[in-house]
This record gives sequence, structure tokens and C-alpha cells, in this order.
Amino acid sequence: MKRIGILGGTSPESTVSYYERITREYTRRFGNYAYPEIVIYSVSFQEFVAWQREGNWDAIAAKMAEIFCILADAGAEIGLIAANTLHRVFDAVANESPIPLLHIVDATAAAIKAKNCSTVGLLGTRYTMQGAFYVDRLTSHGISTIIPEKNQQEEIHRVIYEELTRGIIKPSSKDHYLAIIASLKERGADGIILGCTEIPLLVQDGDCDLPLFDTAIIHADAALEEALK
Repeated sequence: MKRIGILGGTSPESTVSYYERITREYTRRFGNYAYPEIVIYSVSFQEFVAWQREGNWDAIAAKMAEIFCILADAGAEIGLIAANTLHRVFDAVANESPIPLLHIVDATAAAIKAKNCSTVGLLGTRYTMQGAFYVDRLTSHGISTIIPEKNQQEEIHRVIYEELTRGIIKPSSKDHYLAIIASLKERGADGIILGCTEIPLLVQDGDCDLPLFDTAIIHADAALEEALK
């Protein structure tokens, strides 16, 4: 069984969900506790937030590549970036990483196709919703993407950074998110990507009548499958 290396801490809430999902899903499936060994490198999130605000994605990529070298030295055989936004520099990091990395969008695209969805709404940070890296990767899988309106994007982003990454859950913010999801459905979305690994803290299955794709859970499940090979 392969040892999993996770670049976490961006934010702590999502990192916990990865660890919990991998270990508990293994036990649910196999009935014992022989789940894969996991090595987590929890970064200083403030450093990454500052680089994002500066648009210094080269610094982010360099730091991430360095971290995967450390994880490899600790025995990790496959790697995960436990954040959607940081996949903006996935290719640059993967090229420098001594271990293979699993892309969150590839795993999510497979889950979308399994639900027979073809057009999805994308919720995430400003960087994810406005950047081409996410939409282009979905397009390569034959999936169309609808992005929230500009004012909706700002509210989604604000809630992520000011509330969810700090573990703050507000019913009013959930109402805002559900209203945005409803508007995406009206525009033609037949599924919704929760494209920030903290959003499932606020919105879960059953909160709306569209399939919700929890990228943290999907990514964690993909890691477990790879570790079992």
C-alpha cells in the first residue's frame, strides 16, 4: 500500500476532512484499521494568502515543490494538494515533485461524468472562479462550466476567507450560497462543484436539488484508490 503525502493547512478545516475521509472510508470498506500511512505537511497559511494577494504564484509553486520534496523524503509515494486554488500551479509543481500528484479536477470530472452531468456551476475562491486553470481542465474532460456573476463571486470569496477558513459557519452565508446555486441552476447547471475544500462545511447534499460535488471528499477517495493499487 502506498504512503500518501498531503500538502495541507490551506486551511486546517479542509486538511482534517482529507485525513478523516481517507481513514474512515478505508475502514468502512474493509472493516479494519489497516488504512494507508499518511504524512501531512501543514503550511503557514498566511504566507500563501499574502502571495495570492500579491499575485506571486511563482513563489507559491516554488514553496509547494519544496514541500513535496520533504514529503517524499518522509516516505510519501503519492501526493495531494489539499486545496482547489493551489491547483492553479499544479503543472509547475508536478514537474518538480519527486512523487506523482493527483489532480483534484481530474478526480472531480470523473465524479461528474458518473452522475451523467455535463454542465456544472463552479463555486470557489476568486482565483478559482476567475482563473482559466479549472474551467480549461473541465473542458478537456468534455464538461461545460457556468461561473457565478461578479457580485456573487465576491460574496463567495469573502465567506471562504473571512468565515470558513476560520471555522465560522453562519446560516446567513449558507442562504447566500444556496441562492447563488439556485441562480446557476436557472442558467443551465445540472450539478454544482464545491470548488473550495471548505465549502462543504456550509453546504451539503440535501440542501438543494442539484448534485453537489464535494471536491475534498472526491480527491481523498481518489488518493485512497491510488494508495490501494
